Amino acid sequence: MSAVRDVAIVGAGLTGSVLALALATAPGADFDLELLDAAPAHLPPDDIRAYAIAAGTRRLLHALGVWPLVAGSAQAAAGMDISDTRLAEAVRPIIASFESEARDGEPFVHFVDGRDLQGAVAQRLEETGVPVVHGWRLTGLHQEAAALRLAAREDDRLARLAVGADGGRSAMRRAARIGNVGWAYGQASIVTIIEHEVPHDGRAVQHFLPGGPLALLPLPGNRSGIVWSTPRDEADRLMAVSAERFAAALAEAAGPERGMIEVVEPPRAYPLELGLARAFVKPRLALIGDAAHRVHPLAGQGFNMGLRDVAALAETVIEAARRGEDIGALTTLERYQRWRRFDTVQLAAITDALNRLFAPDWAPLRAIRDLGLGLIDRAPRLKQTFIKEAAGEVGKVPRLLRGEAV
Repeated sequence: MSAVRDVAIVGAGLTGSVLALALATAPGADFDLELLDAAPAHLPPDDIRAYAIAAGTRRLLHALGVWPLVAGSAQAAAGMDISDTRLAEAVRPIIASFESEARDGEPFVHFVDGRDLQGAVAQRLEETGVPVVHGWRLTGLHQEAAALRLAAREDDRLARLAVGADGGRSAMRRAARIGNVGWAYGQASIVTIIEHEVPHDGRAVQHFLPGGPLALLPLPGNRSGIVWSTPRDEADRLMAVSAERFAAALAEAAGPERGMIEVVEPPRAYPLELGLARAFVKPRLALIGDAAHRVHPLAGQGFNMGLRDVAALAETVIEAARRGEDIGALTTLERYQRWRRFDTVQLAAITDALNRLFAPDWAPLRAIRDLGLGLIDRAPRLKQTFIKEAAGEVGKVPRLLRGEAV
């Protein structure tokens, strides 16, 4: 039987690992913590998604020593252009544009290859000395007097606070008997990386197409990450065709702006769904990231939402420890839940509404939504509000998202 840890984080993906860094590097906090992960050790980074790193997320990563390791392979966004057309239309007029400036000239978003981000976070974990237990699978949770027992076939662990960072199918959430509200979209997100003939000049593009949006996210050089949301049966068909036929279909969907394209990473498909945990906390347990919420990727906010959870939970727990409070007590953890619940529900509702608004291929509806986007495009203050929201600068902002130590 393991000794009682202060914090056990189940899930050593990006969100769980960044939380471990935030707690391990907090001045004077001195948490006894560990990461517990089902994956085997020494797997190379293999996440080919292009991550949209909002300004607040970038400040958090910089404060934890991650950003200096990845900055050289990040692409600052110059802006984003939005179109709403049928697939067969040769010309795709831009109906709204957002220029990239959040605060003091800082871009509101950077784009990073997931493998570079994974490598940087793993390097910081190693430098910080956070213990990671691989090949560990949760089988149950049991409340004890002053700790939570995390049962596993390998060996049980005990922690004053256990954090579920184990994704949308969270074993922690299920073992804690926390319900999940949501639905499948009947869509899948196809991700890959392309090289293209025409430079992107740092501008992202979002084409709203019948069936779902396609985003081209700029990466260093003439490369872009692709996030293509399409009906599930169409995604299955595209994943089964030859590489040449897939590239031709993607070129048609992406439009002519980037010229000739080459698919340089085998595409992967992920089913899309909305999911919100009915509670983010229970006594001695907190959920973060996809374990707490899953949203449609059209706004590129999934990872940023997870790191806002990290910043809020880390600040709540660190301040409670400094005051001598029980970091796993429900009264402590409810501060984190109050901090994050409204923002999460609001963003989930917005992304769900946008997906439902833009998916139908119906001319009158397209005219209405294009009119709305055109009005937004001519309203600088409203556009600035959207940019601040995307950058993570609205509401009570945790210190890490401001780039400050906790």
